[in-house]
Amino acid sequence: MVAIMPEQTQAKALAFLSRTNQKNTQADISKTIQEAMAVYALDASCCLQILILIQQRLGYIPPEANRILTQSLMLPESHIKGLISFYVFLKYQPLGKFRLFLGDNITDRMLGNQDVATKLCQQLKVSERTPRSDGRVFIGFSSCTGLGDQGPSMLINGFAISRLTDERIAQIVALIEQDVALANWPEALFSIDTNIHQADHILSAQPFTGQALAQLSKQPAEEIMQELQSSKLRGRGGAGFNTYRKWAICQQTTNKQRVVVCNADEGEPGTFKDRVLLQDHTDTLIEGMTLCARLINANHGFIYLRAEYLFLYQPLVETLARRRQQKLLGHNILGIEDFHFDIDIHLGAGAYVCGEESALIESLEGKRGIPRIRPPYPVTSGYQGLPTVVNNVETYIAASHIVLNGGDWFAEQGVANSAGTKLHSVSGDCKQPGIYELAFGNSIRDLLTHCGGEAAQAVQVGGASGTLVPAKDFDRALEFDDVPTGGSFMVFSKQRDIFDVIKNFAEFFRHESCGFCTPCRVGTSLSNDILGKIAHGQGTPHDIERLSRINDLSSSMSQCGLGQSAHNALNDALRHFPDCFNKRLQTKKHALALDFEQEIVRITLNEESH
Repeated sequence: MVAIMPEQTQAKALAFLSRTNQKNTQADISKTIQEAMAVYALDASCCLQILILIQQRLGYIPPEANRILTQSLMLPESHIKGLISFYVFLKYQPLGKFRLFLGDNITDRMLGNQDVATKLCQQLKVSERTPRSDGRVFIGFSSCTGLGDQGPSMLINGFAISRLTDERIAQIVALIEQDVALANWPEALFSIDTNIHQADHILSAQPFTGQALAQLSKQPAEEIMQELQSSKLRGRGGAGFNTYRKWAICQQTTNKQRVVVCNADEGEPGTFKDRVLLQDHTDTLIEGMTLCARLINANHGFIYLRAEYLFLYQPLVETLARRRQQKLLGHNILGIEDFHFDIDIHLGAGAYVCGEESALIESLEGKRGIPRIRPPYPVTSGYQGLPTVVNNVETYIAASHIVLNGGDWFAEQGVANSAGTKLHSVSGDCKQPGIYELAFGNSIRDLLTHCGGEAAQAVQVGGASGTLVPAKDFDRALEFDDVPTGGSFMVFSKQRDIFDVIKNFAEFFRHESCGFCTPCRVGTSLSNDILGKIAHGQGTPHDIERLSRINDLSSSMSQCGLGQSAHNALNDALRHFPDCFNKRLQTKKHALALDFEQEIVRITLNEESH
């Protein structure tokens, strides 16, 4: 594993990732490419990070970058081009000095994102998805910005702006037309709220600055692992794998080098609870990763931060630097001579599939985020073939609390097979969207009561890949054995058309499929096309049947969770809300002009009879 000094790398990367605008003369372009490579010491495995720095500074990846990176990193040009074509925030062509991407999740649409786009286009005299002729501005869309509780929202040159009111729109337009550098825009525009409405064990605690790590000098590692086991902590990303078991398997591998990875690629539409934890509980997250490192004997870690959370990069760097000074990170942690662990931050570049742990590892290695065929699993063969623990932000933070307070303390909350509390990202048709921490086992109705969404006709639990629950089932429990969730909770009132929700999800999955396996690549595209046909009043009952067959094939034959779960909400809607499809059908009856299956049988029997 290549040893790069994280502190030095992060300090240099900050210069590229700041809110600056630079003139792209030929000299600037060549200098930027060379400086970006120098940040990562010409490490080919950091090729994606180098491209991200170039993109952020120049606004696109110029043709020279292909040639220079190919020669300097000794990579084939096809590898460089493959990365640029795979990640949506890497662009071959310059879009403009100010690049605006509006959130396009279903809740953003419900909050009026299209009206915002129209106003911006009219006031800036530009068409959607087309750079303005003077090269100053571009307006496009992003699947989900992670700001569903404070939309409509957008990214401008990668930095998030929430609550796009008419007043803010006018202010943004004036700043762009006056050509004010992004670094000089009012800080208030970039302020992101946490919107915590219900706090329990995790959110009510102060961030840890060594309290949990101090347990390492009070308890043997074996006892701490036993506390983790007795806590019954399961991964908070949605799949719910037992955390103790994952760490124990990695700990027991024969390889002496191991890696700790934090999955902060919170790309599931409607999910933003990890973003809030990264804003307010960064210390506790890093403490959890450091504890994991000590328990499994790892000395290198990564935080994989989604591109949409670029505004969190600098605070993360500053927290890491402070903890190194406090001897809570780096060499000889807590004065223990053999306790060495440090953390790199790697940015994503816009790929939902990288939330899947093996695709995330591929991206960490500087490749396209294509999910790996498993086994082997990351705990035995992950980053650069080393045993690797991958957990999300909420899981590491929960582990910190368990180490400090004990496994029984944690297991007291929740239910038998779903211990502890869970953070929910609530958005949509409710009085108080935001973050709610509730013990596992609470019902959907309980959470709706907390957020003021009692009048809902349905909720989508677990993001676009989760479960669409109708009002008659609101007494179902939010837990792994009933309605599991990674944290997204979208509320839909009776005024909403569920078909619009499903169509938005289908567009999302068609766009986000990595294209590696045919069932997902073709299945998501066909489903979106058929729903488009139905939306335009040209569908028939035969199309509904086709949707069901496509869903079954994609769910059973796709390689990774994206394809396997892409049709979950569609299946639920067909079962619980059939009228939202039927009312759009061109005809309620259909008869095929030729039934091919019956015709083949007839011809076969006829041939056999002769």
